Amino acid sequence: MLFIAASTLTTALLIYALSPFWLIMVAAGTLLGLGIGLIDAGINTYIVQDSRSANLIGLLHAFYGIGALLGPAVATTLLALGMDWRQVYFVLAGVVSLLIAGVLAVIVCRYRPMTSRVSASSTTALGNLGRSLKTPAVLVTGLLLLVYVGTEASIGNWAYTVQSIARKTPELIAGYSVSAYWLGLTVGRFSLGYFLQRLGAIRTISLSLTLLMIGLVAWWLLPDQWLSLPLIGFALAAIFPATIWLIPQRVPDALVPAAVGFATSTASFGAAIVPTGLGWFASWAGLEVIPMLMLPLAIVMVALHRWLVQHPVFKDKPIEP
Repeated sequence: MLFIAASTLTTALLIYALSPFWLIMVAAGTLLGLGIGLIDAGINTYIVQDSRSANLIGLLHAFYGIGALLGPAVATTLLALGMDWRQVYFVLAGVVSLLIAGVLAVIVCRYRPMTSRVSASSTTALGNLGRSLKTPAVLVTGLLLLVYVGTEASIGNWAYTVQSIARKTPELIAGYSVSAYWLGLTVGRFSLGYFLQRLGAIRTISLSLTLLMIGLVAWWLLPDQWLSLPLIGFALAAIFPATIWLIPQRVPDALVPAAVGFATSTASFGAAIVPTGLGWFASWAGLEVIPMLMLPLAIVMVALHRWLVQHPVFKDKPIEP
């Protein structure tokens, strides 16, 4: 699966670098999304199916934060050095191709945890997806992650504009505050294993949502400070990986891959629609409305999290606190 995903992703990036027509680049976006989606859902499924993965799930998602920090910085640096945008995509394709080499090395070395086949389910993948979509916990988890990723992406996309244009924050400080937001997210995910082992996933999510509400209120009502953004990033860090980690405790084993795939897919949908929706509101009411609208999204997450806590649907698997 990783080999197919990395090959698809590399192909898409090479098409971006070489395509003479815009429509071909648009079509290649499907390959790009397919590769990213396979990696996202596949690796999350692989990690959470091991009950000892509490210390790994945070580490896995921390590297998302590192990518969010490094990706734009690397691209900007390459452009500043005189490369054109096509050459930047060549470099990115080269980086992703390292994953292909790594997967081939795993196959050649027969690294057992990554090459052993799991026992097949008694039903088809499509059948398991249908069953999972009939499970309320899966649907609510998907909705929770849709709102979560929409919130995370909205702050990442809009914070600089809000700070620099609406609040007249100096551009350098506004830029660093957004970097601090992603840094807070990354630090929070590197420390997630500690909190999961000490507090459990449910308490960790509950505390994270409380801290998130505090950070969002501060960002909304105290416009002259910038510490709220790294605080918000730190608060958001645990919610996605801890929610994914709880899925095997909430559904039968056979439904875990379908449930994780659905949850990560709806999360990606949230990254598309929530920032766009906020942009529509901002075009009508002004940029200052964006921090205010973040708070209702957090309240929705609190409500969905409480529903999941109060409605465990798979009685054979006790939910840890």
